Amino acid sequence: MSTQAMGSGALELPPYSLDVQAMDLGNDVKAVGLELVETENREPVRGKEGAEIWSEILPALAGQDAFVVDFFSHLDRVREFCKTRGIAWREAAERCIVISSSGAEELQQLFERFKGETFGIRAGSAVQTADAALEGDLSKRGLDAYQHAYARYTFCAVCEPEDGWVTVLSETLWPSEIIRRVRPAVHKFDVHIARPN
Repeated sequence: MSTQAMGSGALELPPYSLDVQAMDLGNDVKAVGLELVETENREPVRGKEGAEIWSEILPALAGQDAFVVDFFSHLDRVREFCKTRGIAWREAAERCIVISSSGAEELQQLFERFKGETFGIRAGSAVQTADAALEGDLSKRGLDAYQHAYARYTFCAVCEPEDGWVTVLSETLWPSEIIRRVRPAVHKFDVHIARPN
């Protein structure tokens, strides 16, 4: 080991790491897990910092495609939150609210406010119109409904901010493409992107 590596010239690790890896959810499901953690202690990145980073990652994954956010629980709190902030939303089914996100700022607010919840994001041209079949299924089955619908979208993502985890279901976004899309978005946060074995 060189003295430079041992002395004050040692390289410092970036504060955050984004692990991107393919997941095995069965033969018919193509999924990639994204885990955002503090590099040193491997704890999930939560709160304001986590919300800021995720709100840049997900629009970067969508690219030029529009995206929406799906909630299927705690709907009264979601409605009230959207009303007080002037965020556009619609009742999609008995127990499903769809929020048409206009970008990173609204997404950051949602990640911060609902950090303890599990919610979904869909991206692609199909979000321009209501998907009654999927939205009805979300109302009944929660985000498991994405497994039968994600092929119609660029991606469907299950977001679990408290755990620092997002599961991306997509026919076209494999780990290397996800890394290519998100690298510029997370650069300003000094996030190390890795593909664990």
